[in-house]
Amino acid sequence: MTKWFNSALKELPFIVGIPALVWQVLFFIVPLLCIIGLAFMGKPFEYFLPFFEPVFGAVIIRSFLMALSNSLICLCIAYPLTYFLAFKAGSFRIPGLFLLIVPFWTNFLLHIYAWFFVLEKNGFLNTILLKIGIISQPLDLLNSWLAVMIMMVYYYMPFMILPLYTQFEKFDNRFFEASLDLGASWLQTIWYVLIPATMPGIIQGFFLVFVPSFGEFAIPELMGGDKFLCVGSLVSYCILGAETASYGAAFTLMSSCVLIGISIIIYVVLSRSLRMRV
Repeated sequence: MTKWFNSALKELPFIVGIPALVWQVLFFIVPLLCIIGLAFMGKPFEYFLPFFEPVFGAVIIRSFLMALSNSLICLCIAYPLTYFLAFKAGSFRIPGLFLLIVPFWTNFLLHIYAWFFVLEKNGFLNTILLKIGIISQPLDLLNSWLAVMIMMVYYYMPFMILPLYTQFEKFDNRFFEASLDLGASWLQTIWYVLIPATMPGIIQGFFLVFVPSFGEFAIPELMGGDKFLCVGSLVSYCILGAETASYGAAFTLMSSCVLIGISIIIYVVLSRSLRMRV
Protein backbone atom coordinates (compact mmCIF):
# COMPACT_ATOMS: atom_id res chain seq x y z
CA MET A 1 0.00 0.00 0.00
CA THR A 2 2.83 2.38 0.88
CA LYS A 3 4.64 1.63 -2.39
CA TRP A 4 1.45 2.25 -4.35
CA PHE A 5 0.90 5.55 -2.51
CA ASN A 6 4.49 6.68 -3.15
CA SER A 7 4.24 5.82 -6.85
CA ALA A 8 0.91 7.70 -7.05
CA LEU A 9 2.56 10.76 -5.50
CA LYS A 10 5.32 10.61 -8.13
CA GLU A 11 2.71 10.58 -10.88
CA LEU A 12 0.63 13.35 -9.27
CA PRO A 13 2.07 16.20 -11.43
CA PHE A 14 1.16 14.24 -14.57
CA ILE A 15 -2.35 13.47 -13.28
CA VAL A 16 -2.95 17.12 -12.35
CA GLY A 17 -1.74 18.19 -15.79
CA ILE A 18 -4.11 15.87 -17.69
CA PRO A 19 -7.05 18.37 -17.82
CA ALA A 20 -4.75 21.04 -19.29
CA LEU A 21 -3.45 18.52 -21.83
CA VAL A 22 -6.99 17.52 -22.82
CA TRP A 23 -7.96 21.19 -23.13
CA GLN A 24 -4.93 21.84 -25.33
CA VAL A 25 -5.74 18.92 -27.61
CA LEU A 26 -9.47 19.68 -27.94
CA PHE A 27 -9.27 23.44 -28.38
CA PHE A 28 -5.92 23.90 -30.11
CA ILE A 29 -4.63 20.75 -31.82
CA VAL A 30 -7.98 19.54 -33.17
CA PRO A 31 -9.04 22.95 -34.61
CA LEU A 32 -5.57 23.36 -36.13
CA LEU A 33 -5.85 19.95 -37.82
CA CYS A 34 -9.32 20.89 -39.09
CA ILE A 35 -7.94 24.11 -40.62
CA ILE A 36 -5.08 22.21 -42.28
CA GLY A 37 -7.55 19.65 -43.61
CA LEU A 38 -9.82 22.38 -45.01
CA ALA A 39 -6.89 24.17 -46.64
CA PHE A 40 -5.70 21.07 -48.50
CA MET A 41 -9.12 19.65 -49.32
CA GLY A 42 -9.37 19.09 -53.07
CA LYS A 43 -6.36 19.76 -55.28
CA PRO A 44 -3.10 20.51 -53.43
CA PHE A 45 -2.55 24.25 -53.01
CA GLU A 46 -5.72 25.05 -55.00
CA TYR A 47 -6.98 27.36 -52.26
CA PHE A 48 -3.62 29.09 -51.76
CA LEU A 49 -3.10 30.47 -55.26
CA PRO A 50 -5.56 33.42 -55.08
CA PHE A 51 -3.78 34.82 -52.03
CA PHE A 52 -0.51 35.39 -53.88
CA GLU A 53 -2.07 38.45 -55.53
CA PRO A 54 -0.76 41.86 -54.35
CA VAL A 55 -4.08 42.87 -52.80
CA PHE A 56 -3.82 40.09 -50.22
CA GLY A 57 -0.18 40.93 -49.59
CA ALA A 58 -1.38 44.43 -48.74
CA VAL A 59 -3.80 42.96 -46.17
CA ILE A 60 -0.94 41.11 -44.46
CA ILE A 61 1.27 44.21 -44.53
CA ARG A 62 -1.55 46.31 -43.05
CA SER A 63 -2.04 43.82 -40.22
CA PHE A 64 1.71 43.69 -39.60
CA LEU A 65 1.94 47.49 -39.40
CA MET A 66 -1.08 47.61 -37.10
CA ALA A 67 0.42 44.97 -34.80
CA LEU A 68 3.89 46.54 -34.82
CA SER A 69 2.54 50.05 -34.19
CA ASN A 70 0.34 48.82 -31.38
CA SER A 71 3.24 46.93 -29.76
CA LEU A 72 5.64 49.87 -29.95
CA ILE A 73 3.08 52.42 -28.69
CA CYS A 74 2.11 50.11 -25.82
CA LEU A 75 5.80 49.66 -24.95
CA CYS A 76 6.51 53.41 -25.02
CA ILE A 77 3.56 54.11 -22.72
CA ALA A 78 3.84 51.04 -20.50
CA TYR A 79 7.57 51.30 -19.72
CA PRO A 80 7.52 54.66 -17.89
CA LEU A 81 4.15 53.82 -16.36
CA THR A 82 5.49 50.51 -15.02
CA TYR A 83 8.64 52.29 -13.79
CA PHE A 84 6.44 54.69 -11.82
CA LEU A 85 4.31 51.90 -10.35
CA ALA A 86 7.34 49.80 -9.39
CA PHE A 87 9.64 52.48 -7.93
CA LYS A 88 7.70 55.69 -7.31
CA ALA A 89 4.08 54.80 -6.52
CA GLY A 90 4.71 53.62 -2.97
CA SER A 91 1.45 52.56 -1.31
CA PHE A 92 -0.42 53.34 -4.54
CA ARG A 93 1.34 50.46 -6.34
CA ILE A 94 -1.27 47.75 -5.73
CA PRO A 95 -4.31 50.06 -6.25
CA GLY A 96 -2.66 51.29 -9.47
CA LEU A 97 -2.30 47.75 -10.83
CA PHE A 98 -5.86 47.00 -9.73
CA LEU A 99 -7.19 50.02 -11.64
CA LEU A 100 -5.36 48.84 -14.77
CA ILE A 101 -6.95 45.39 -14.60
CA VAL A 102 -10.47 46.12 -13.32
CA PRO A 103 -11.87 47.46 -16.66
CA PHE A 104 -11.26 44.02 -18.17
CA TRP A 105 -13.74 42.48 -15.77
CA THR A 106 -16.46 43.85 -18.03
CA ASN A 107 -17.53 42.69 -21.47
CA PHE A 108 -15.30 43.63 -24.42
CA LEU A 109 -18.24 45.09 -26.38
CA LEU A 110 -18.94 47.50 -23.52
CA HIS A 111 -15.44 48.89 -23.99
CA ILE A 112 -16.15 49.40 -27.69
CA TYR A 113 -19.40 51.23 -27.04
CA ALA A 114 -17.74 53.36 -24.36
CA TRP A 115 -15.16 54.51 -26.91
CA PHE A 116 -17.97 55.16 -29.41
CA PHE A 117 -19.37 57.62 -26.87
CA VAL A 118 -15.95 59.25 -26.42
CA LEU A 119 -14.98 59.52 -30.11
CA GLU A 120 -18.25 60.18 -31.96
CA LYS A 121 -18.98 63.62 -33.45
CA ASN A 122 -21.15 64.69 -30.52
CA GLY A 123 -19.17 62.63 -28.05
CA PHE A 124 -17.19 63.47 -24.96
CA LEU A 125 -13.87 64.33 -26.62
CA ASN A 126 -15.30 66.62 -29.31
CA THR A 127 -17.50 68.34 -26.72
CA ILE A 128 -14.51 69.11 -24.50
CA LEU A 129 -12.37 70.33 -27.41
CA LEU A 130 -15.18 72.60 -28.65
CA LYS A 131 -15.80 74.07 -25.21
CA ILE A 132 -12.15 74.98 -24.59
CA GLY A 133 -11.85 76.41 -28.12
CA ILE A 134 -9.20 74.07 -29.56
CA ILE A 135 -11.45 73.16 -32.51
CA SER A 136 -14.32 75.01 -34.20
CA GLN A 137 -16.02 71.96 -35.74
CA PRO A 138 -16.36 68.38 -34.48
CA LEU A 139 -13.62 66.02 -35.66
CA ASP A 140 -14.37 62.79 -37.53
CA LEU A 141 -12.60 60.46 -35.13
CA LEU A 142 -14.72 57.35 -35.50
CA ASN A 143 -14.33 55.01 -38.47
CA SER A 144 -10.68 56.00 -38.82
CA TRP A 145 -7.25 54.43 -38.35
CA LEU A 146 -6.77 56.68 -35.32
CA ALA A 147 -9.85 55.19 -33.64
CA VAL A 148 -8.58 51.68 -34.38
CA MET A 149 -5.17 52.41 -32.84
CA ILE A 150 -6.64 54.13 -29.77
CA MET A 151 -8.80 51.08 -29.06
CA MET A 152 -5.96 48.66 -29.78
CA VAL A 153 -3.58 50.44 -27.38
CA TYR A 154 -6.28 50.72 -24.71
CA TYR A 155 -7.21 47.05 -24.91
CA TYR A 156 -3.71 45.52 -25.13
CA MET A 157 -1.90 47.80 -22.67
CA PRO A 158 -2.21 45.43 -19.65
CA PHE A 159 -0.57 42.64 -21.69
CA MET A 160 2.52 44.86 -21.91
CA ILE A 161 2.45 46.22 -18.36
CA LEU A 162 2.17 42.95 -16.42
CA PRO A 163 5.30 41.20 -17.86
CA LEU A 164 7.25 44.45 -17.45
CA TYR A 165 6.09 44.82 -13.85
CA THR A 166 7.29 41.29 -13.06
CA GLN A 167 10.80 42.22 -14.27
CA PHE A 168 10.80 45.58 -12.49
CA GLU A 169 9.95 43.87 -9.20
CA LYS A 170 13.02 41.62 -9.59
CA PHE A 171 15.31 44.59 -10.21
CA ASP A 172 17.68 45.47 -7.37
CA ASN A 173 17.55 49.21 -6.64
CA ARG A 174 21.18 49.12 -5.51
CA PHE A 175 22.17 48.97 -9.19
CA PHE A 176 20.74 52.48 -9.54
CA GLU A 177 22.88 53.73 -6.68
CA ALA A 178 26.00 51.98 -7.98
CA SER A 179 25.53 53.39 -11.48
CA LEU A 180 24.97 56.94 -10.22
CA ASP A 181 27.92 56.69 -7.85
CA LEU A 182 30.15 55.67 -10.78
CA GLY A 183 29.26 58.86 -12.61
CA ALA A 184 26.45 57.77 -14.93
CA SER A 185 23.50 60.09 -15.45
CA TRP A 186 19.92 59.03 -14.76
CA LEU A 187 19.25 58.50 -18.48
CA GLN A 188 22.46 56.47 -18.90
CA THR A 189 21.43 54.32 -15.95
CA ILE A 190 18.04 53.66 -17.53
CA TRP A 191 19.59 52.90 -20.93
CA TYR A 192 22.56 50.78 -19.90
CA VAL A 193 21.33 49.20 -16.65
CA LEU A 194 17.54 49.10 -16.34
CA ILE A 195 16.55 48.31 -19.94
CA PRO A 196 18.95 45.32 -20.32
CA ALA A 197 17.80 43.99 -16.94
CA THR A 198 14.14 44.22 -17.95
CA MET A 199 14.62 43.05 -21.56
CA PRO A 200 12.95 39.64 -20.89
CA GLY A 201 9.80 41.52 -19.84
CA ILE A 202 10.05 43.75 -22.92
CA ILE A 203 10.26 40.68 -25.18
CA GLN A 204 7.40 38.90 -23.42
CA GLY A 205 5.16 41.97 -23.44
CA PHE A 206 5.99 42.75 -27.07
CA PHE A 207 4.90 39.32 -28.29
CA LEU A 208 1.87 39.17 -25.99
CA VAL A 209 0.68 42.31 -27.79
CA PHE A 210 2.10 41.73 -31.27
CA VAL A 211 0.79 38.21 -31.96
CA PRO A 212 -2.92 38.73 -31.10
CA SER A 213 -2.86 42.22 -32.65
CA PHE A 214 -1.81 40.71 -35.99
CA GLY A 215 -4.99 38.60 -36.13
CA GLU A 216 -7.35 41.13 -34.53
CA PHE A 217 -10.64 41.54 -36.40
CA ALA A 218 -13.24 42.92 -33.95
CA ILE A 219 -11.51 46.25 -33.29
CA PRO A 220 -10.72 47.10 -36.96
CA GLU A 221 -14.28 46.10 -37.90
CA LEU A 222 -16.08 48.07 -35.21
CA MET A 223 -13.81 51.09 -34.76
CA GLY A 224 -12.71 51.31 -38.40
CA GLY A 225 -16.21 51.17 -39.80
CA ASP A 226 -15.37 48.28 -42.14
CA LYS A 227 -12.88 50.53 -43.98
CA PHE A 228 -9.73 48.57 -43.17
CA LEU A 229 -9.47 44.95 -44.27
CA CYS A 230 -7.02 43.11 -42.01
CA VAL A 231 -5.99 39.48 -41.69
CA GLY A 232 -8.56 38.69 -39.01
CA SER A 233 -11.37 40.34 -40.96
CA LEU A 234 -10.54 38.50 -44.18
CA VAL A 235 -10.26 35.15 -42.40
CA SER A 236 -13.62 35.66 -40.68
CA TYR A 237 -15.30 36.60 -43.98
CA CYS A 238 -13.95 33.50 -45.70
CA ILE A 239 -14.45 31.00 -42.87
CA LEU A 240 -18.06 32.03 -42.28
CA GLY A 241 -18.92 31.68 -45.97
CA ALA A 242 -20.43 28.36 -47.04
CA GLU A 243 -18.29 28.09 -50.17
CA THR A 244 -15.16 29.95 -49.03
CA ALA A 245 -14.23 28.13 -45.81
CA SER A 246 -11.30 26.36 -47.47
CA TYR A 247 -9.98 29.68 -48.78
CA GLY A 248 -10.21 31.06 -45.25
CA ALA A 249 -8.29 28.08 -43.89
CA ALA A 250 -5.61 28.50 -46.56
CA PHE A 251 -5.21 32.20 -45.83
CA THR A 252 -5.06 31.42 -42.11
CA LEU A 253 -2.12 29.09 -42.71
CA MET A 254 -0.38 31.56 -45.00
CA SER A 255 -0.75 34.49 -42.60
CA SER A 256 0.31 32.28 -39.67
CA CYS A 257 3.50 31.31 -41.49
CA VAL A 258 4.20 34.99 -42.18
CA LEU A 259 3.54 35.82 -38.51
CA ILE A 260 5.86 33.05 -37.31
CA GLY A 261 8.62 34.21 -39.67
CA ILE A 262 8.29 37.85 -38.60
CA SER A 263 8.17 36.87 -34.92
CA ILE A 264 11.36 34.82 -35.24
CA ILE A 265 13.16 37.75 -36.89
CA ILE A 266 12.00 40.19 -34.20
CA TYR A 267 12.95 37.75 -31.43
CA VAL A 268 16.45 37.25 -32.87
CA VAL A 269 16.95 41.02 -33.16
CA LEU A 270 15.77 41.66 -29.60
CA SER A 271 17.81 38.76 -28.19
CA ARG A 272 20.98 39.90 -29.95
CA SER A 273 20.47 43.45 -28.72
CA LEU A 274 20.14 42.05 -25.20
CA ARG A 275 23.39 40.06 -25.50
CA MET A 276 25.22 43.07 -26.92
CA ARG A 277 24.08 45.32 -24.09
CA VAL A 278 24.67 42.96 -21.17
